[in-house]
Amino acid sequence: MTSSAPTRPDAGTSRLGLALLVLLVTGVGGWMFTQTPTPTGGRVADTTTPASLDGFRQDAWFLPDEPRLGFVEIPDGPFLMGGTPTTDPGAFDNERWSAAQPRGTVHLPTYYLGRYEVTVAQFAAFVADTGYPAAAEALAGPPDHPVSQVSWPDALAYAEWLSRQLAASLATPDDLRQRLDAGWRVTLPSEAQWEKAARGPEDQIYPWGAVADRTRANLQGQSTVPVGSYRCDECPYGLADMGGNVWEWTRSPVQPYPFTAEDDDDTVGDDALWVMRGGSFTDPERNARAGTRGGGDPGARRPFMGFRVALVAP
Repeated sequence: MTSSAPTRPDAGTSRLGLALLVLLVTGVGGWMFTQTPTPTGGRVADTTTPASLDGFRQDAWFLPDEPRLGFVEIPDGPFLMGGTPTTDPGAFDNERWSAAQPRGTVHLPTYYLGRYEVTVAQFAAFVADTGYPAAAEALAGPPDHPVSQVSWPDALAYAEWLSRQLAASLATPDDLRQRLDAGWRVTLPSEAQWEKAARGPEDQIYPWGAVADRTRANLQGQSTVPVGSYRCDECPYGLADMGGNVWEWTRSPVQPYPFTAEDDDDTVGDDALWVMRGGSFTDPERNARAGTRGGGDPGARRPFMGFRVALVAP
């Protein structure tokens, strides 16, 4: 992956950018952070899975009943990442690439992104198969709602399990199997992959267009809703809930722009915070913008934090 970005900002700018990232999540959902207890580590959740679920395949780990099991192709090509108030009045300071360059061009090869956020039923299938010590609260919601109360390691563990299942199963469509045989893997999207999919080829400010629209996303509500509940014909690639419902973990550590994939591993061993995207049911419209960057501690499990998966090349 390459970009046209200038040199990375200095350390003072880095600390400011990191603080802004974390505040986006902790500020908006702060009352939930203080009033919702973090589940005790090591408790094994209830692994009950539904007998059936409309629109999802019980014989394929409750993935969507679609030819590619819900994996949507995002084509090769460049896109403009980031923003400033001159191009988007809702842009936050941490979205600007540098003082001289408001946005940067990032070229991404073809990848696939889940049409929906990972559901309770899908995560339950993983826990039932592996005995993974998920939080009991993660599986307490309705099976077709996005799973929440999942930490960053929880999300990665699910993705790695799903990658193995798809590689080994006869239920896997041929085109997905060919990619897995060639070294592709299921993982979390990078924040660039997430943003490109949310903006689409028209460079949209919101996943559905240029202006805020409460009819296109689950925002400022009381709880999650079933994935895909909000019709959004304008949303790129047919992806659902790219704004609202739950914040979505990415595999990118919190760092100031400019974005490059090459340095994403640099801070993994340094108690890195991880970027989250999309806003949640607790958030105002501004946080559902394609460019909004949130961040969280990898061990945090909260009722407004979930994820979706990507299939990426080696």
